[in-house]
Amino acid sequence: MIEVLVISISRPLLVGIYKDKQLIKTYEKEGMTSDILPSLFKEILTDFKIDKIYYVNTPGSYMAIKVAYIFLKSISIVKNISLEACCGFEFNENSPIKAIGKKYFINSKNGIKVDFLENNCKMSAFKLPESLKNIKSNIDTLPIYNLPAV
Repeated sequence: MIEVLVISISRPLLVGIYKDKQLIKTYEKEGMTSDILPSLFKEILTDFKIDKIYYVNTPGSYMAIKVAYIFLKSISIVKNISLEACCGFEFNENSPIKAIGKKYFINSKNGIKVDFLENNCKMSAFKLPESLKNIKSNIDTLPIYNLPAV
């Protein structure tokens, strides 16, 4: 089984190809999600028969999440590929994720909140996991926007 994981809320954009849940190929691309995903998936779809795609649908850049969702949902429909969504905290050791201005999304026991960072806060870069076995995903793939209305 070939699965693809797309993390579009970070720079560089990260895409991993997994065979039987184990990472076999990694792509790291700088640039706009809307520019990168089409050319990257053209290559991926030529080289692999994909069974499932995972993407990060929360929290992070609204635009990156929205573009990734529309593109990947379209691919999933046209190519009959299963699509599932994951939380970004799965891929950065649960550290804060940039929100807006100087605020960050922070995963707490009461859910995701938007706040300023504390002085001793540890930040971790996004990484593709070596295995998808313990990754929590959801078949509800709509983007989740965690910022309150202005």
